[in-house]
Amino acid sequence: MRNIYRIVFALMAAVVLAASATMPSDARSREVRPSDAFDGIWSVSIITQYGDCSRGFRYPLRIVDGYVTKADVDPTYNVAGAVARSGAIGVTVSGGGQAATGVGRLSRNVGRGNWHTSNGECGGNWTAERRS
Repeated sequence: MRNIYRIVFALMAAVVLAASATMPSDARSREVRPSDAFDGIWSVSIITQYGDCSRGFRYPLRIVDGYVTKADVDPTYNVAGAVARSGAIGVTVSGGGQAATGVGRLSRNVGRGNWHTSNGECGGNWTAERRS
């Protein structure tokens, strides 16, 4: 069960952190459309900086038409998120009754941001590299 939490925390953190870190404060008044400029497979490295979650993980994520999904077929967790034209990314990972959120920014081939669990017990940062 603890491994599921780690996977969920890591993936959610990466995506949510990326999306929310760069959203403009008036984003509600603007039409936000995902961008396909970041489409492909990304390798995401998640580091826990506080809390009783695993120290670090590396997972693949897939971005298609600006929407973030998982790149594997593991049924124990779900990933949902989007990337804006600016590279701002937000992701939520859930599974096993737990959830994590990540936000940050992607550039052409790399990205970084922060993440935290929905209950605030764990958090840290993430980095990403485009693989294809």
